[in-house]
Amino acid sequence: MATVTHSKKACAVNPLKMSAPIGAALAFLGLDKCMPLMHGSQGCTAFGLVLFVRHFRETIPLQTTAMNEVTTILGGLDNLEQAILNIHKRANPEVIGICSTGLTETKGEDVDGYLKLIRKRHPELDETELVYVATPDYQGAFQDGWGKAVTRIVTTLCEPRPRTAWQVNVLPGCHMTVADIEEIREIIESFGLYPIIAPDLSGSLDGHIPETFLPTTLGGASVEKIRTMGGSAVTIAIGEQMRWAAEALQEKTGVPFRLFDRLTGLEANDDFLQFLSELSKDEIPLKYRRQRSQLVDAMLDAHFFCGGKKVAIGAEPDLLWQIGSLLTEMGCEIEAAVTTTHSVLLERIAAEEVLIGDLEDLEQRAAGCDLMVTHSHGRQAAERLEIPFLRMGIPMFDRLGAAHKLSVGYRGTRDLIFEIGNIFLANLHENQPDSWPLPQHERESLPC
Repeated sequence: MATVTHSKKACAVNPLKMSAPIGAALAFLGLDKCMPLMHGSQGCTAFGLVLFVRHFRETIPLQTTAMNEVTTILGGLDNLEQAILNIHKRANPEVIGICSTGLTETKGEDVDGYLKLIRKRHPELDETELVYVATPDYQGAFQDGWGKAVTRIVTTLCEPRPRTAWQVNVLPGCHMTVADIEEIREIIESFGLYPIIAPDLSGSLDGHIPETFLPTTLGGASVEKIRTMGGSAVTIAIGEQMRWAAEALQEKTGVPFRLFDRLTGLEANDDFLQFLSELSKDEIPLKYRRQRSQLVDAMLDAHFFCGGKKVAIGAEPDLLWQIGSLLTEMGCEIEAAVTTTHSVLLERIAAEEVLIGDLEDLEQRAAGCDLMVTHSHGRQAAERLEIPFLRMGIPMFDRLGAAHKLSVGYRGTRDLIFEIGNIFLANLHENQPDSWPLPQHERESLPC
């Protein structure tokens, strides 16, 4: 059992945490023909826009209500109304996802009341879904914003419907990449089931070249598909952050859910495939038996280099749990664990302490470790400490293909183990050129 503590510093020196509004905006980017709208100042939106563009290397549709000093004091109704009308006129999206910020939350804006008034004034908005989520910057972190946004999406758009035995809902956490979502879809479909994934970044931010230009998101979960989620046989929630959304969907439509706290690792994937087998009443396809065998062999090969290694991890709680659990299973020791917000998973992590802090805290605790794991903002700390560095999470702006990094399923777990094992192996050879020296008596007996 880990002890969860909070940093007592007056400020974040090198922030690990990203704000809840940005997490909510990313969730809306997983919907088809959607325009995320941040209700706050232009700077809040500009920061999120730059972060997503650098990570995904794609054009990102993201708008702002452009609040200033005067409108903040007098109220943001006019700004919100004008922003929604402009978006409707120029982009004509099916969904406008509205995220509050610390500015408007501190003011105490009644956005739900504003939206009712705006709809009464403008009947032309009747065909446009307006989904509002309260995400103050000063409360929670990136995955909290994502979880709140998905909760509002399903409660606003889903409808109770007759059950379909072969249809399943999938609510992925924000720590899952485009490649992860595609892998989950392929696994579920191989059992003869039809998955409805929301949000679905694999449709909107997978790096494809579109045949036409749209000012909104192009691909992802459509409003029509989300409405049918109320008729699914079950909801599969991936990550503790998805518990709120799964419970809300169950309460509104009666669809039961099963939560998987991670899909990285041998036991986690065994449980997942067994669940799908029972749900579909089908045997597990032979290809996954082969992939499982490959994973076991990869674990056997890599444990020689992973055993006893000390690792420092900085990540959102669900990603910290995912990567930390795998490293522990491979024989590593979690010397330092730093995260962004509270989660029930933190106490279960195999470390003495889990600190809710920043990258400076991670750097101070990572001295002497064999590996540091965090997003790209931790690269300078790893360089100063002269330890190997594994990039995980958002943002990852100094490497290509961040969205296509696979770490779930048997294949993803195998590839991640190889990546980690190769880092340890490369560092071993760099520090010890003659990594496997012969004993002195054997060297003396060799012919000249």
